Amino acid sequence: MSLDTTLRAYATVSGPRATFTTPEGLIESLSARPDEDIRQTIVQRAVAEAQRTGHPVELVTTGDRGEHRLRIDADGTLVTAAARAPQTAVIVDARADSPSQQGREVKIEAPGHEPLRNRRAPELPSRPSFIDTSSAVELKRGGWRAFFARLGFGPSPVELRRRDDEREVSQQWAGCRTIAIANGKGGVGKTMTTAMLAAVFGRYGGGNVLAWDNNDTRGTLGWRTEPGRYDTTVKDLLPAASDLLAPGAGVSGIARYVHHQPIDRYDVLRSNPELLAVHQRILTAEFDLLMQVAARYYRVVIFDSGNDESAERWLRMVDSSNQLVLPTLATPESAESAALLLDALRERDERSRELADNAVVVVTEAEPNPRGANRIADGFSGHVRAVEHIPFDPALKSGALRLDNLRAPTRDAWIRVAAAAARGL
Repeated sequence: MSLDTTLRAYATVSGPRATFTTPEGLIESLSARPDEDIRQTIVQRAVAEAQRTGHPVELVTTGDRGEHRLRIDADGTLVTAAARAPQTAVIVDARADSPSQQGREVKIEAPGHEPLRNRRAPELPSRPSFIDTSSAVELKRGGWRAFFARLGFGPSPVELRRRDDEREVSQQWAGCRTIAIANGKGGVGKTMTTAMLAAVFGRYGGGNVLAWDNNDTRGTLGWRTEPGRYDTTVKDLLPAASDLLAPGAGVSGIARYVHHQPIDRYDVLRSNPELLAVHQRILTAEFDLLMQVAARYYRVVIFDSGNDESAERWLRMVDSSNQLVLPTLATPESAESAALLLDALRERDERSRELADNAVVVVTEAEPNPRGANRIADGFSGHVRAVEHIPFDPALKSGALRLDNLRAPTRDAWIRVAAAAARGL
């Protein structure tokens, strides 16, 4: 069916609002949500009309971006129609070079038919580059967002921020970067935060990310991530460190000692939660050796720390980290523990004080409680570089931690956390 025989709907855009006219002539007022462009709202409304009537609908949209036409088939499929460009004319003063300005004669010529005596030598346009320098983050857009972009509809402020965040976490640094996840209280989300940040950096940055369970006392990162081919832990890696650092060592040698997460594209260096702390303590020199291995094979290392802030491996983690992230639940006890850790680091030494001042605090809802989370977040605001809020999501409470299992708002929130951490690297 051609456009001439379809039903027509009309929309006039005015800022974040629009007037929509149905094919039957009924007039409605539309307004966009804060995270949506008004033109998306208009197209969705027109799709509903096509599906309701069972006939194609031609949507004619006018406003500050000109006129656009879009065909929507009865099944909701969108087909671009040619946009109408406004007609233009060239105004020529036929007596512009006359010494007298009286009796000024003006005539309208169609574009491309300017009188010869008023023509100038055409200016050559600048040569376009044949090299594509567009961002990969921009190119991967698909679905509705890509369709709106082809129609000339700009992204919303929320979408622009998300793109900026994705660019931050997808960058590559000259050398390994390290992030410490720390809070002296147990059960506040350190393992969850470690896995989610590793997943975001791994998915958007192309891998080479290590989540390291730097915990003497029953670290559970291995329980909440997928097991690899080999049942190995950090204690198995230590004797092999020298071989892995040898000049002839292959890049795949590390695979025997870590547990790869195939979907989220990062590796896990496990501790053994079945052993007592006395059987798996890591001393300063051993930590430094392991760190050399990690820095050789990975671009980002994220430490899941234990609760013993006096342990050598905990203190050495702080000394080896570029960025500090403090997770807390939306409860006074876990928030106070994070605040006390910040106070202690500021008193420890100059470098620890810089880590505390530049820290990112992550407030997670263990149960639906946005008001409580916002209150905790407000308490940290101004005392650290960034504070982010993770909404309640049942996929975070137990079981395997995977980015794809989360609700869309939760995934976006973790991308914001990772971007905030990346800005400190």
